[in-house]
Amino acid sequence: MTKKQSKRRLTKRDIYYFLTQLFEASPEKSFSSKQLFDALNLKTHPSKMLCLDVLSELLMQGYILREEGERYRYAIRSQQIDGVFRRKSGMRYGIFEAAEGNREFVVRDRLSRHALDGDRVRVALLPPRHGHEPEAKVIEILERVHDTFVGKLQVEKNFAFLITESRLLDVDIFIPRTSLKGGRTGDKAVVKITHWNEDDKSPTGKVIDILGRSGENEAEMHAILAEYGLPYSYPERVEQAANAIDDTISEEEIARREDYRDVTTFTIDPRDAKDFDDALSIRLLAGEWGQQNAVYEIGIHIADVSHYVQEGDIIDKEAQRRATSIYLVDRTIPMLPERLCNYICSLRPDEDKLAYSTIFVVNHKAEITSWHLAHTVIRSNRRFAYEEAQYILEQNGEASAEDLALPGEHPQVQGSLEHPQGEYAQELIVLNRLAKVLRRERFSHGATPLNRPEIRFEIDEKGHPVSTYVKVAKDANKLVEEFMLLSNRHVAEHIGRVPKGKKAKVLPYRIHDVPDSEKLEKLSSFARKFGHQLRTDGSKTDVAKGIGKLLEAIHGRAEEKAIEMATLRAMQKARYSTHNIGHYGLMFPYYTHFTSPIRRYPDTMVHRLLTRYEAGGRSASREKYEALCDHSSDMELIASAAERASIKYKQVEFMADRLGQVFDGHISGITEFGLYVEIDENGCEGFVPLRDLTEDYYEFDDKNYCLVGRRSHHRYGLGDALRIKVARTNLDRKQLDFELVPSE
Repeated sequence: MTKKQSKRRLTKRDIYYFLTQLFEASPEKSFSSKQLFDALNLKTHPSKMLCLDVLSELLMQGYILREEGERYRYAIRSQQIDGVFRRKSGMRYGIFEAAEGNREFVVRDRLSRHALDGDRVRVALLPPRHGHEPEAKVIEILERVHDTFVGKLQVEKNFAFLITESRLLDVDIFIPRTSLKGGRTGDKAVVKITHWNEDDKSPTGKVIDILGRSGENEAEMHAILAEYGLPYSYPERVEQAANAIDDTISEEEIARREDYRDVTTFTIDPRDAKDFDDALSIRLLAGEWGQQNAVYEIGIHIADVSHYVQEGDIIDKEAQRRATSIYLVDRTIPMLPERLCNYICSLRPDEDKLAYSTIFVVNHKAEITSWHLAHTVIRSNRRFAYEEAQYILEQNGEASAEDLALPGEHPQVQGSLEHPQGEYAQELIVLNRLAKVLRRERFSHGATPLNRPEIRFEIDEKGHPVSTYVKVAKDANKLVEEFMLLSNRHVAEHIGRVPKGKKAKVLPYRIHDVPDSEKLEKLSSFARKFGHQLRTDGSKTDVAKGIGKLLEAIHGRAEEKAIEMATLRAMQKARYSTHNIGHYGLMFPYYTHFTSPIRRYPDTMVHRLLTRYEAGGRSASREKYEALCDHSSDMELIASAAERASIKYKQVEFMADRLGQVFDGHISGITEFGLYVEIDENGCEGFVPLRDLTEDYYEFDDKNYCLVGRRSHHRYGLGDALRIKVARTNLDRKQLDFELVPSE
């Protein structure tokens, strides 16, 4: 530093500059804070404190390291960092997430080496710039997480392009004519990137599969699956292995099990379901049905998949890879081959089936006096659709007032518990009453009552949506849910709750962490804009009960949907882990997934471990099962995203037949870019861009969550009734735009 420079007081920017120059000039040397003060000629206490502030920032950025004795040295040349590259669609820069240290760095587009979202990369840190976020440049792509993409082919004379709508790739893929695999313009195709030179604007790829013509239902559904890296066909060799399984149940196998074939048993599932993986049985042990002296035995019977699928066999490996069944609008992509999931394991009526069961003895207050696990053989007496079971409950005066208030036809009350009307009405009534007690108890302990209606479609033979309906969980749905929760909770406690001083054996748990405190504060602030209060301090039970009160307070109000969505964003995502922390949303200290092994791989893992431990086996490898839990959690998220994409596609396809038509709707969401409007008639949601509100200049008022006209002061708020016209649909982008219709 020159004498002239030392005479004036150094600013923070100056200290940044001189420190970085000093460290880069002596990359192998370490400095004490006193040496740095002397080198920069810092004499006063304020200037030294300013230097320490800069050193703290450089440490946080990873630009320097701190060694023993409070000495600092340059880190850039001695440290390359591995991690994950992240980039959202439309961004001209990416974010590098360091694998260790929870640090993030900005990566400018020109320094990304064409890294894509999710790629594992190695970066070099760049010298810090005062007032800028920490920056890095990609020096090597270690692993391409996504190298296949779906889109529409555009074939020219000597070459072709794949035009993608991927959120991960903002450019088209160049394809040599020799790598088209017979593809034509307008085909939906899957293309694999073969290389992408640093100087090339677009990657080069080859077609690996032609899905069909763009716009055809089969091609579009397969395209959604391929976009998320999910399978759209089943390997033939796995199907062959399933076809070779002996489905007969020997007398020796029956003798090893508890026999429930003579106990009243039934399944309750969606009307189009074929994979019935759970059944309920009930019998009266003492007293009279529905009376205070009644004692019941309730069996929750789960398909015994692990009896037929052996760990490590070809079917198991494929199920493990898939980890879950996928439910698109018009199809199910099963985790298991069809012969297993729809026939051998499915608890079909009037067929002997092998099950793994939790058997509970309860009184009329749903208090459990005893329970046990058992391998069983059952025989379902009846297959109910949810609608059929709900009809019987309503017919006997057992449905809740909330259900009866829903639109649609409701049967006239003709029976009661004493004079039941309908098949197995007595059993359904008692199960429903017990389930309601269990549900009330769960909510009294702080369980979060999130249960949002979902839009579903009636599909014609070509896969085209012809009408919509709202899927709402009624008493029949909640009945099944409550007993599945009961079974899952007790299985988890059976393994996880051990005497003090003993170590629990390894088990995959379904865990749900407490809400992020910062997001919870945002939710509280958001709720206050609508006049609602949310407690954010106290025990986790206190906070959970506060969320429950908030959701109860907004029920039926204009802001209900927005606050529910904000609540979901504040919540952590449930996942699988061998490290139990409890399930916050359910308020269960122990919880697992035991009840759906046909469609969820973790349930199969739980079945196997329970069988092993019941036989006296040693605890399984935590490392092995934690890796399986991580994979299952990841696949669950991907499958959910694909399901949402298929719903959005059908929504846009449905409304494309209604271009120019006018509908009544209400504002379901507001952003600085425009309004989300949900049509009252069919539940489809579209967007009114801010640029289309031409009668005034509207600004987003984030404090009051509305759009306000600068000149007219007209306000658009949540729940406001509007008339809209269907203006534009884009199936490739799954995008639906509305225009406002002026009020007359």
